Amino acid sequence: MSRKQPADNASMENFFGILKKEMYYGEKLVIYEELKQRIEEYIYWYNHERSKVKLTGLSPFEYRNQSSQSAV
Repeated sequence: MSRKQPADNASMENFFGILKKEMYYGEKLVIYEELKQRIEEYIYWYNHERSKVKLTGLSPFEYRNQSSQSAV
């Protein structure tokens, strides 16, 4: 019997692994509100400022904008 496979969540697992490695491990434990703020700041930084080699040195935000502008 074959079952439907759940959606692949490898990309989210990869992101959370990177988030924990770059921003969480080795840090002092903080209260929930501070942790939430740090995660939100990290997500903004990850999407708007962090350059990636796979995206030709652009941030994900810059890469998406470049792709959408070239399609017009």
